[in-house]
Amino acid sequence: MLAPEPEPASQPGPAGTAQPERPSLELRTALAGVRTEVGKAVVGQDGAVTSLLIALLSSGHVLLEGVPGVAKTLLVRSLAAALDLGTKRVQFTPDLMPGDVTGSLVYDARTAEFSFREGPVFTNLLLADEINRTPPKTQASLLESMEERQVSVDGVPRPLPDPFVVIATQNPVEYEGTYPLPEAQLDRFLLKVVLPVPEREQEIEVLARHASGFDPRDLAAAGVRPVAGPAELAAARAEVRRVQVAPEVLAYAVDVCRATRQSPSLSLGVSPRGATALLATSRAWAWLSGRMYVTPDDVKALAHPTLRHRVQLRPEAELEGVTAESVLSSVLATVPVPR
Repeated sequence: MLAPEPEPASQPGPAGTAQPERPSLELRTALAGVRTEVGKAVVGQDGAVTSLLIALLSSGHVLLEGVPGVAKTLLVRSLAAALDLGTKRVQFTPDLMPGDVTGSLVYDARTAEFSFREGPVFTNLLLADEINRTPPKTQASLLESMEERQVSVDGVPRPLPDPFVVIATQNPVEYEGTYPLPEAQLDRFLLKVVLPVPEREQEIEVLARHASGFDPRDLAAAGVRPVAGPAELAAARAEVRRVQVAPEVLAYAVDVCRATRQSPSLSLGVSPRGATALLATSRAWAWLSGRMYVTPDDVKALAHPTLRHRVQLRPEAELEGVTAESVLSSVLATVPVPR
C-alpha cells in the first residue's frame, strides 16, 4: 500500500552530491491532509487515496477496479471535497450516447441558432462510473478529453477546466454485461488501482459508522472539509516537474518496460508511453516522499499500478494461472538495479 515516507533529515542527491532544493513542506502537509479528510468518509483505502494524489500531481487519469460496494464512488467524492474541486458523475450504461458525456449542440427556438450545451465532462474530477458497462463507441468519447484536455463539437475545440482528471471505475471483466476496455484506451490511464475488499476490522468500522448515523451522501456532516485547493495543487505539480532523475534511473525505468516486451508470458508489453507514465508517477511519489530526486525504489513502488493495465497475457499463460502482477514481479526481480 502506498503511503508517503517520513521526510529524511538530509537530502543527498542521486550520486551522493548535495541536493539544494527540497519539496515545500507546506504543500506536502496540505496534500497529506487530504488522506486524513478522505479517511473520515472512507475506511481502509489510504493506498488508493495516495494513488489518486499521484495521478493529480502527474496530470493523469485513473482506472479504479473493484467489486461493487467497496466505496469507489464515495472515494472520488471525498477526494473532490478535500481538494475543493468540482466533480460530476456519469453512470455508464449500455444505452449511454457519446453526446451524453461530452455535450452537444442544442437548437434554441428563441434565437433560431444552435448553442453548445456542456456535458458532464466539463469538470475537474469526472467520475466515469462502471465505464466497462457501456459500448466501445461511448467509451471512446472520452479519448479526446483524456489526451487533449478538450472537447471538439462541430469542429470547434472547447478546452476543459484545469485540473481535469478522469477517474473511471470498472467491475472485473468476469462479471456479466461488461465491455472490456480496448488496449489503446487502457494505455491512456496513468494508473490502474485495484480496490480490495476491506479486512474484517475495517468492515466492522464501516458498519459502526453507519450504525452511528453516517450518511455517505452528506460529506459535510461527516466532517470532510477542504484542506487544499487548485492553487496548492498547481504549485505542487510545478514542484514535481522539477524533481530530478539521474540517467541511470531513467535507464532502469526503460529496462523494466523493455523487459516486459521480451516476457514469454505476454503478447503485449509496455509501450514507450508506459515508460513515460512510469517516470511521471515515480517523480510524484518521490515528491510526496520528501525528495526532489527519483530513486530505483520509487520506480519499483509505482511499477505495478502504472504498468499492470498496459500488458496483455498470452492465452496459454492465463490458463496456467499466470497474472500480470506475477509477470511484473518477475521483471522487477530480474532487471539489474543501478547502484
